[in-house]
Amino acid sequence: MKKNFLYIIAAAACLLLIGGCDDFLDTQSLTKKNTSNFPINETDAIQMVNGIYGVMNSNIKNITEDPFMLFDLASDDRLGGGSQSNTPAQAADRLMNSSISWLEPCWKYRYMGINRANSALATMDNVQSWSSDKMKGQLLCEAYFLRAFYYFNLAQVFGSVPLVLTTDPVNLPKSTPDEIYAQIASDLKAAIANGPSTKYPDFGEGRVSRWAAEGLMARVWLFYTGFYKKSDLPLAEGGSVTKDQVVAWLEDCIQNSGFGLVSDQRNLWPYSNQWTAPDYPYASENGLKWETNENKEIMFAVKMGNAGYSDSHDEMRFNRLPEYYGLRKTSEDAFPFNTQGYSNGPVCETLWTDWGADPDYAGDVRRLGSICDRRVELPKYKGDSAKEVENTFLLGKKYVGCGAYDHTTGTLYVAFSYFYGGKNSKQEGQMQSLVWLRFADVLLMHSELTDGKVIYNGKSGLNAVRARAGLGDKDYSLDLLKKERRYELCCEAIRWNDLRRWGNVSEIVKNQVGNTITNEKATGTYAFTVDFMKRYEETQGGFFKIPDSQVTLSEGVLEQNPGWGEGTDWAKGDLPYKFK
Repeated sequence: MKKNFLYIIAAAACLLLIGGCDDFLDTQSLTKKNTSNFPINETDAIQMVNGIYGVMNSNIKNITEDPFMLFDLASDDRLGGGSQSNTPAQAADRLMNSSISWLEPCWKYRYMGINRANSALATMDNVQSWSSDKMKGQLLCEAYFLRAFYYFNLAQVFGSVPLVLTTDPVNLPKSTPDEIYAQIASDLKAAIANGPSTKYPDFGEGRVSRWAAEGLMARVWLFYTGFYKKSDLPLAEGGSVTKDQVVAWLEDCIQNSGFGLVSDQRNLWPYSNQWTAPDYPYASENGLKWETNENKEIMFAVKMGNAGYSDSHDEMRFNRLPEYYGLRKTSEDAFPFNTQGYSNGPVCETLWTDWGADPDYAGDVRRLGSICDRRVELPKYKGDSAKEVENTFLLGKKYVGCGAYDHTTGTLYVAFSYFYGGKNSKQEGQMQSLVWLRFADVLLMHSELTDGKVIYNGKSGLNAVRARAGLGDKDYSLDLLKKERRYELCCEAIRWNDLRRWGNVSEIVKNQVGNTITNEKATGTYAFTVDFMKRYEETQGGFFKIPDSQVTLSEGVLEQNPGWGEGTDWAKGDLPYKFK
């Protein structure tokens, strides 16, 4: 039977038969594209690959179930926060389950992306002519990369998952971690081999490149070998990826990609944009200027736009993370962070105090550039004490909505993107990209793998990143590297999986318990109510619950993850604090 592809429109369900979630019956329409007539030309192939990207935007509709927010909240540097009803954030922070079939969108859309990548890789040779071999290689690079990325997300969230490499509907049991990571590694190796050596930005705005594949290969290698205590990363075709190969790929990326560090890390974040910065003293006094969503440091990101929803209303063209991390009940008193949100993800007091007291980081400009102490920066902002819980009064600046003034009319807009042609909306006006890989991370991974070898502008990767922050050179040590990753990459969904691969997850308990917080006007200290390290052991390393519907519909083929029996649900009212 021919398979029909509608890459712009998501399938209505992607449940049990996870290989076929984008398939439609031939009888629906004889004019729809299928494997007999699609892709025929290069334009078709580009459209097909574009569809693989789109599922990331679909998942953002359910941002508390997107891997980015899940990883961010699970670390030691954010609390769940929000109000008593924001159970997904509080559950993620405690390794608990939020609701029936929680994380269904994560499962559904990642497998939808995998299915689209499988389709693209199976049919790319249908194209009858190419403008160049380079174009075909670029599209193959993107398809292989994205399939690897989606499987890596699933593997880090759920652990063992079914490995689907065909578009045929299947009901498969879990594959082993070795099998899953071998396929991820093989896909990334193929992405590197097929991807042209075209420097940034010539391969296209928002496109995956061989350089991103080299960077992601390093992240996969570090997580797999660290978490599973292995020496190498296996390949599906046999053999393995060695540490030396990963280093060589990183050095290729660092020296030949055209990517690099922007002059000031703070210019990566929207509060420095030209419409907000003049009225935000911190930005104006430091001469900050936003590098926009497309710059030489961002190597892979979920791109946003100013169009709201897609025509099908399935894909979001805006970023919901700033909405969820934004302040509650805002007004002009909260400027520049006056875009109203749900106050999820308050920054842990311990990150703030550790950073400020660390002699290796005295004068680090990133501390104030990454975290807002509301009591100092926003002294007139009253907040929403009737609802806020686990409030530390510390706001992450990297992903939070920003407003901007129009001084010709005296109007304060709730979304700075209005001045870029977007909507003046606390929700649909959030145009900031969701960044999954930055060049700074590549430099730090290189230092970790080489014990601080000189590689960039006459410095080690670690010292190059420090120098950008106004800090002096230091001799390499793993302890210093761990601190540098914590500070440089804070609140960017990196820390949780770093702690897991290093075997340092107990830092979460140490750094969260005892944080001073307020809960609906009541002052207290943070508590888990669950034994977090026991939960970590029960879940065999911090893997979340597979959505209930997937287990039920598989009729026993798909087994639930360990540690998710009775008593693991988190509900409204379960917070362990006394309220007014």
